[in-house]
Amino acid sequence: MKVIVDFFTRGPFWETIGLFYQYAIFLYCLSLLLIYGLLGLLSLTSIRLYMSKNASVDFNIIVESPLAPGISVIAPAFNEGVTIISNVRSLLTLNYPKFEVIIINDGSTDDTLEKLVEEFELVEVEYAYREKLNCKPVKRIFKSTNRAYDKLVVIDKINGNSKADASNAGVNIAAFEYFLCTDVDCILDKDTLIKLIKPFMDEETSTLKEVNGDVQIEEDFKRVIATGATLRMVNSSDVDEGLMIRVRPPKRLLPRFQEMEYIRAFVLGKMGWDRINAVPNVSGGLGMFDKDIAIKAGGYDSLSFAEDMDLITRMGAYMKDNKKKYSVKYVPLTLCWTEGPTTLKVFGRQRSRWGRGLAQLMSIHRKIIFNPHYGRMGMVVYPYHFIYELLAPIIEFLGYLFYIYLILTNQINWPFAIILIVFIYTYSVMITTIALLWDQITFKYYKTWGETIGLCLMAFLEPFIYHPLIVFFALKGYFNFITGRKHVWGNMQRQGFGTQPQPKKTTIKAG
Repeated sequence: MKVIVDFFTRGPFWETIGLFYQYAIFLYCLSLLLIYGLLGLLSLTSIRLYMSKNASVDFNIIVESPLAPGISVIAPAFNEGVTIISNVRSLLTLNYPKFEVIIINDGSTDDTLEKLVEEFELVEVEYAYREKLNCKPVKRIFKSTNRAYDKLVVIDKINGNSKADASNAGVNIAAFEYFLCTDVDCILDKDTLIKLIKPFMDEETSTLKEVNGDVQIEEDFKRVIATGATLRMVNSSDVDEGLMIRVRPPKRLLPRFQEMEYIRAFVLGKMGWDRINAVPNVSGGLGMFDKDIAIKAGGYDSLSFAEDMDLITRMGAYMKDNKKKYSVKYVPLTLCWTEGPTTLKVFGRQRSRWGRGLAQLMSIHRKIIFNPHYGRMGMVVYPYHFIYELLAPIIEFLGYLFYIYLILTNQINWPFAIILIVFIYTYSVMITTIALLWDQITFKYYKTWGETIGLCLMAFLEPFIYHPLIVFFALKGYFNFITGRKHVWGNMQRQGFGTQPQPKKTTIKAG
């Protein structure tokens, strides 16, 4: 019996396996840390370039120009009765000369549609609807009888069990050449459309070239197919009638961690990828797209759980297949605030869906990985996401099991293990803190430095509280994907925001 136990704990084969695994994990972690450091440097230069390039730009020129391209704002809604009215009002007050707001009621079972009809004086109308992208059938289309809401269109359709299906219905009816896809629970900055359309308007550059003694213009056309910007949590901020009044870090624990995570991901990650034209996706909460390219690429996949990255992949693949240069641009400004889950149940459902979506995405588009035909998307974006996003939770979970095995068999090198853990922990805290401080120094969204420092302190707790949850729910999402577990578009149970407490009624008794 002892011989068998020794074989499975201290045999030469297992010692070789253990040694190989330790070296592999060390190289994996080292390469990931180097990538984070590189992204930080790229992000720094990218943000500085954006700020210097736009420092003297008068964005009012776009607002006042009759040549400004039209934009369709598309916002799917499923059981959003708590916040639907204030959110639609917010969308209608965006600062832009030519836009429309398309709300898609995706088979809500609450009073979402009834509230919209009553508040905005909607009536059913005949509307030219041509299905260019697949989606569940549209039942009715509404417009307002009040000219104040002339920009508003409301679609009532059969539930498609996904935001992607509802978004396709919105694209089908969109009147303009660009569309902004957002969530109906989001609060947008009033200048969102101006800031996101500008990279599209800057897409063509030209240089002078001398040919046979004549100076000619040589075009270098790189078509911008999508733009995005930073998102934050709206939780605990002051909102009045759909307008952001005062930005605050969330008070509750889960949204507070998410605020920290979002700033790090957008300011450090997305802006770093932007510098080398390798932005992996535009957030589903806020993304502007070239409608023509989106339709030619097939639009959103209604069965996808990662519709944002899937659409960018489809559009990028279409451009590469047709040998056209393209770019996806990111704006470092916070232009969108979204309500983050406050309960573990809802948070877990969201993150499991994200994990499932990533696994599904890598499976569907596996031909892109390490495929030079797709340029940076094939050689940088997808390999990174496969190795350092998809595999990371699996490798980390196996690492936990391996450490337990080493401890139980008394094979762990404690001095080396402690040094490694302290180094990774310190590096993680440093990266997050740099992202938060750089964001505050540059943009000053929080009114006090105390709020920023308080958020920085969350980085010290993240490895012990928040990160294990991310790993667990990602693995759960992978399991759901492998087993084919059915998923429906769930209700996030909005808390609402910007509402003021009602004054207590006072009863005065006679005599």
